[in-house]
Amino acid sequence: MMENKCYIIMGVSSSGKTTMGKYAAKILGCDFIDGDDLHPEANIEKMSAGIPLTDGDREPWFVIIGKEANDYLTKNKSIVIACSALKLKYREILRREISSIHFIYLKGSYGAILAQMQARKGHFMPESLLQSQFDILEEPTDQESDVTILPIGKGEKERLDNLFKLP
Repeated sequence: MMENKCYIIMGVSSSGKTTMGKYAAKILGCDFIDGDDLHPEANIEKMSAGIPLTDGDREPWFVIIGKEANDYLTKNKSIVIACSALKLKYREILRREISSIHFIYLKGSYGAILAQMQARKGHFMPESLLQSQFDILEEPTDQESDVTILPIGKGEKERLDNLFKLP
């Protein structure tokens, strides 16, 4: 049996975090939480107005995500959460907050993700902020052993299936 864990599906806006997060939760037979739903209202208002969030805006959000994750883990349940986690220091905060964690980084080019963003309807994140997300993105390195890189595009669901195959 797999260890209970919090899986953070990470990447820039429109990389597919919600879609792939729901798919991962289905594979694992656990719940999914969209981290966007946990943002304080002030954060959503800023992003809706085209204003990038600061580190200070994000830190309380990471604490909320950590609390939600640990609520599941203390009940001996896994959880999948979509959360951008764009900088190393953000991932470090989540590592401190969450007792058992693994990141899945949805990696894609600006052009591919912009096309996905343009096809998406009804989200508060404007296209104008996508570049700011790429500007602050610190892609995970080999030093982060709790991260799996999943290139977006054709075959991503099959690669996710393989990631969660039980021994």
